[in-house]
Amino acid sequence: MIEAPDLSLAALTPLLFVFGAALVGVLVESFAPRHVRQPVQVALALVGTVGGFASTVFLALADGADPGEVTAAGALAVDGAGLFLQATIAGLGALSILLFAERGLDPAKSAFVASAAVPAGSPRDRELLTDERVQTEVYPLATFAIGGMMLFVAANDLLVMFIALEVLSLPLYLICGLARRRRLLSQEAAVKYFLLGAFASAFFLYGLALVYGATGTIRLSGIRASVTTEGTGTLLVLGLGLLVVGLMFKASVAPFHTWTPDVYQGAPTPVTAFMAACTKVAAFGAVLRLLYVAFGTADWTWRPLVYGIAIVSMVVGVVLGLTQTDVKRMLAYSSIAHAGFLLTGVLGLAGSGLSATLFYLLAYGLTTIGAFAVVTLVRDGDGEATQLAQWAGLARRSPLTAGVMTFLLLALAGIPLTSGFTGKFAVFRAATEVGAWPLVVVALVTSAVAGYFYLRLVVLMYFSEPAEDGPSVGVPGLPTTIVLAVTVTATLVLGVVPGSVLDLADRAAALVG
Repeated sequence: MIEAPDLSLAALTPLLFVFGAALVGVLVESFAPRHVRQPVQVALALVGTVGGFASTVFLALADGADPGEVTAAGALAVDGAGLFLQATIAGLGALSILLFAERGLDPAKSAFVASAAVPAGSPRDRELLTDERVQTEVYPLATFAIGGMMLFVAANDLLVMFIALEVLSLPLYLICGLARRRRLLSQEAAVKYFLLGAFASAFFLYGLALVYGATGTIRLSGIRASVTTEGTGTLLVLGLGLLVVGLMFKASVAPFHTWTPDVYQGAPTPVTAFMAACTKVAAFGAVLRLLYVAFGTADWTWRPLVYGIAIVSMVVGVVLGLTQTDVKRMLAYSSIAHAGFLLTGVLGLAGSGLSATLFYLLAYGLTTIGAFAVVTLVRDGDGEATQLAQWAGLARRSPLTAGVMTFLLLALAGIPLTSGFTGKFAVFRAATEVGAWPLVVVALVTSAVAGYFYLRLVVLMYFSEPAEDGPSVGVPGLPTTIVLAVTVTATLVLGVVPGSVLDLADRAAALVG
């Protein structure tokens, strides 16, 4: 007799909200008239993400809730860290959906192409450039990606983790190529992301097979038990290395970062913001679960690897970031450097590393979405003006826009009274607690160097003469205004009075398997 697996619908409520909204979005795309799809799809995506966020908060605060529940026949873990990460992904996803929905900046009323099936550069493509129609498929695709990310951080076995990796990746490959302007660049970005993402997925799957061969299980708790009782052999260490490679690709960690600058530059900027914030949170959530739950008792196997990758990522991100002349590429290399900073927190297994990394992911995600939201406002005749030279004298054209961007750049640089400073202090302290002070020294030096390319843009905006034919600053609609208000306020609050959120991250710092 086959027994039905244990399944807690209450624990799965956040995933049901998001995936349910995505499935209904597919039906709307199939049957609803074209003229009503945009508002309906935006509403559905927001209901799914906000509902997912609210349900994670409810689960975390519910009286008598089990902080370490394992459900779906042991395939999913509902714990403090998982709920914190799911709430972060859902919240950042809702802000990203608002950027997708902006209709007031582009003359064609959308950053997304009217018809993705039309060949780039064809007469029909040029005709559709000013068409007010939009590919509303981006909303269910993005919602599926958010659901995959939330599943990714809660996966309690490697096979579910791999499925979640594909669920979050495939929609991203598609929406990266849907930019209305500079379509060839956008399509090139999508192809590069797809090809390199396929390689990364193959590494992850091969690592999964090796770990299963070494331990006889794909359950994280089973792997931990095998490591504790039988130790680690060559096969298991090789499998762990391949799993880490697959996850580091998604986290934009050097030397697995080669896709990041091209994809960030070519994708529609709302999609870039979505990837930079949400995908980073999801990837590091999976890294934490794999290393802490499955291999937490054999940290000597992965600590040197993470130590070396963190240094490489910080150095590569900072050094190559100094040479960039495009704002989106500069923020891409900033993302690579921040991935290295995050890894310093991951090393703090025996201390406060988990809570520090959770806080850093939240702070970095909010600041990054805000920075890319500002990028969407600076425009020339061909769309967004992303060349650094085009931002010269921006403070004279729009003091408010320049001020907001300056504040967000200072947060990314880790200047005090911003969330960036609090986040860096937390992860550096966690690494110091476990004796990784040489890594902290490298992180401090690279942070100081990284301040140059952030401040270079600030100097351009305030102390350079604007060009006569320089870009204009668009007036944001309600969606972008909400995003900027939320991200700037959160960046300030998390820098000035971070205590309550740090305490929340401390209480959430629990992983079960």
